[in-house]
Amino acid sequence: MMKFTEEMLAAPLPEDIQKLKWYGDFEAALRVIDKRLKTDIPAPLKERLRAEQEILKLMPEQYPYNWDQALKIMDENIADFTREEFQELWEENAMEWIYIQGHVHFKDNFLENLVKTREWLAKRLIRPELEAGKTSNAECLNQTISYMKEHGGISCRFRLRSTLQVEKEAEQQGQPVKVYLPVPVEYAQVTSFRLLGVGVTREDGSELTVPVRRVPAGAFCEESLEIGTNREAAFRINTEQESRREAGRRTEKEKSGSDPFQAWLAPETADQRTVCIVGDYQKGCRFWIEYEYCVEMPYVDAYGGSSDGVSAKGWIPREEKDFPAHYLGEQLPHIHFTPYLKAITAEIVGEETEPLKKARRIYDYITTHLMYSYVRSYFTITELVDYAAAGWKGDCGIQALLFINMCRIAGVPARWQSGLYARPQDVGCHDWAMFYAEPYGWLFADCSFGGSAQRMGCEERRQFYFGNLDPYRMPACCQFQADFQPPFGGLRHDPYDNQRGEVEYPERCLRGDEFDTQHQITEWEILE
Repeated sequence: MMKFTEEMLAAPLPEDIQKLKWYGDFEAALRVIDKRLKTDIPAPLKERLRAEQEILKLMPEQYPYNWDQALKIMDENIADFTREEFQELWEENAMEWIYIQGHVHFKDNFLENLVKTREWLAKRLIRPELEAGKTSNAECLNQTISYMKEHGGISCRFRLRSTLQVEKEAEQQGQPVKVYLPVPVEYAQVTSFRLLGVGVTREDGSELTVPVRRVPAGAFCEESLEIGTNREAAFRINTEQESRREAGRRTEKEKSGSDPFQAWLAPETADQRTVCIVGDYQKGCRFWIEYEYCVEMPYVDAYGGSSDGVSAKGWIPREEKDFPAHYLGEQLPHIHFTPYLKAITAEIVGEETEPLKKARRIYDYITTHLMYSYVRSYFTITELVDYAAAGWKGDCGIQALLFINMCRIAGVPARWQSGLYARPQDVGCHDWAMFYAEPYGWLFADCSFGGSAQRMGCEERRQFYFGNLDPYRMPACCQFQADFQPPFGGLRHDPYDNQRGEVEYPERCLRGDEFDTQHQITEWEILE
């Protein structure tokens, strides 16, 4: 199986293949790549072409609607919608699209994107439920921000359950399988974490508790985890139902002679922290984990702040890996200091010399100029920051990367953080950024939430997300494009981030549409 490396995308793609790709003749492009790989070409170019093979397979399925089909969808959902309005939106680059065989095709969620970002369209919705939750989420955030300002911050406890199920078409009965599910990295805002249970629910509804071992810090750096490997003494799961579950596990073990599944919990500060469940796949089974964590989020008046008279501070790192000096350089292929990016950063920052104010100018520009946009899977966008800086649109992760890139160019340490936006009402994937400014320490910046507040006319909320976060975050990743512990054997469906988890068979890794992951908050409370 192919293993992802950054060099795959940093190399240029031959122009003839680019022409076929952007015309949308994906089959011809794949044939040309197959022929090129049989010739004597440099190894880095071979790596790039192999990566492109995977990209070309993923792209067309994400753009199912041709022009007439997309126009019909708009007509069915937006009152009095006209062909002229559709043409205008397309020319404004308001809808994500590509060519397929020379014809325009639109992304699967283009309607949701337009309604999310264009209030004049949202007001004309025939079915208002398409916008359900937008107002309630804003109200929840405004109330939370008021609470944090009044109390100097907020502390919360969450209990979350994640369940992953393989789609029937991708099931491989009896085949060894590795399933990875995200859990919190214990740093920054996360003050505690407890893994409460790991299990497999069979097709008949019976439950199997999976024993968990801890991966020692620094282990498994160069090798994949072999099924059945006994690396370390079992880590006993702390849960009220432990006795009952353990008894059931012993019974299962007596029948089979060994544990049918085992799990490994990555170290506390793993760059992308997971629970890895290993065993032989059983038809219709669901893999689940349940855990508890606390978030401590102080309120910092960073937007209007300066280096004088600071009372509340952000996160002060204790481990060497979190020191700001490590977060000033490039990280190819996506964090890079091109002449264009240097020029626009210089234009935005101007003559400002104070790091906090430099970061604020960058945040202000992104939240007031860049339009939120759903995008195709990240692996198919070979230069994520350039995508945003040229088209001035992008989703939460692309906005975070642009902020990080420009901060580093301006001499402000900045880094990645992502995972889940986990409110009691709903849980979804989300990415944001951190930056370092003395004497505050590490602070947060959520450009997409700030941009949303800007579109809704809420300046207080926009300013809040420079320096602060709401507590509804489960940070599973503290580094972009980091490997798992234990490592993933092939090309992940998302080689940069981890929010939905991953599934690996011996012969191949599953695409994102071949499994379904559900996250649910089962308990939560504000801690006094």
